[in-house]
Amino acid sequence: MAKRILGYIKLHLPAGQANPSPPVGPALSQKGVNIMEFCKAFNSRTQDRAGYIIPIVVTVYHDHSFSFITKTSPASTLILKALKIDKGSGEPNRVKVAEITKAQLGEIAEMKMADLNAHSVEQAIKIIAGTARSMGVTVKD
Repeated sequence: MAKRILGYIKLHLPAGQANPSPPVGPALSQKGVNIMEFCKAFNSRTQDRAGYIIPIVVTVYHDHSFSFITKTSPASTLILKALKIDKGSGEPNRVKVAEITKAQLGEIAEMKMADLNAHSVEQAIKIIAGTARSMGVTVKD
């Protein structure tokens, strides 16, 4: 028989750096999850992606056990890492902060392909390019 699901918790955490302080502790304790067990499991699974923000979905079962799914980092974070800049533009229609090439967009699209709603890499590149433009990044052909 399958376990009954008590609920889902969505979090964005730095890879390999989960600890019981907010937002992790309060979110998990509301559902009765062992916080330290979750932190150890998350940190061991994501230690290879240090420096990235990892979106996760924690499934909490009725017996207070849990499982979680890690997703790829947000496209904006991957763009910032690829361009080695701290943040995007506050006024993306006026102030441009960097330029990104189609090759860089292709690499990011390949990483994000599992989480994107696209049938091909070309469509995924268009999605990532739209994110880059909304951050004040110029897309070079």
